[in-house]
Amino acid sequence: MTQKTLDAFQRLNDILDTLRKECPWDRTQTLGSLRYLTIEEVYELSEAVLAIENSDSTTDEPANSQLPLLNSQLKKELGDIFMHMLFYSKIAEDEKRFTTADVFNAISDKLVDRHPFIYHKEQYNGESWEQIKMHEGRKSVLEGVPAGLPPLVKAVRLQEKAAGIGYKDIASPTPIHEDMDEQQFGDLLFQLVHWAHDRGINADDALSKANLRFQQKVREFEEK
Repeated sequence: MTQKTLDAFQRLNDILDTLRKECPWDRTQTLGSLRYLTIEEVYELSEAVLAIENSDSTTDEPANSQLPLLNSQLKKELGDIFMHMLFYSKIAEDEKRFTTADVFNAISDKLVDRHPFIYHKEQYNGESWEQIKMHEGRKSVLEGVPAGLPPLVKAVRLQEKAAGIGYKDIASPTPIHEDMDEQQFGDLLFQLVHWAHDRGINADDALSKANLRFQQKVREFEEK
């Protein structure tokens, strides 16, 4: 990490310290009060990333000309996320839960432990990524998938987790028919996610980009 990056981090750290002392709003924030705001910020970051990927995949000159603006938006959203993470850490410090240093050390320790093929080569016996994480006390690989994830994202993550331990007992997509009920339609969607996964396609990314293309077509239609 360069000195310039360290100085920028210290600046953000100092600003948050000042705001926690002098700003009425920042001073009253809690872990719980920030939660829904962070969720909003994560979605905004997701949209910024998708917009860049969508721009990168097109040869349309007007779309490519928007790249500087898209990069600026991504930078802004990343800054918001960094600020939120540091904010949570400072609130935890104020409440005597743990320190910001503890947060950095915890994630560093986890990364080292989850990459034994790099940091503990003498102990590594060829386990998969999901098998390595089972050493942390989990009873199932699916425990790491939050219950509140949006359904499509959750289907993608569940299948990625299952594939990590070799489970692939999912039927191929069945033909759609007029008499299909809700359960059958749900199974079809889940099967399509699996079909996409086998071909290296993230179903949530694919649908999100399709949404963007549809929105653009509707806007063009409105302009006409």
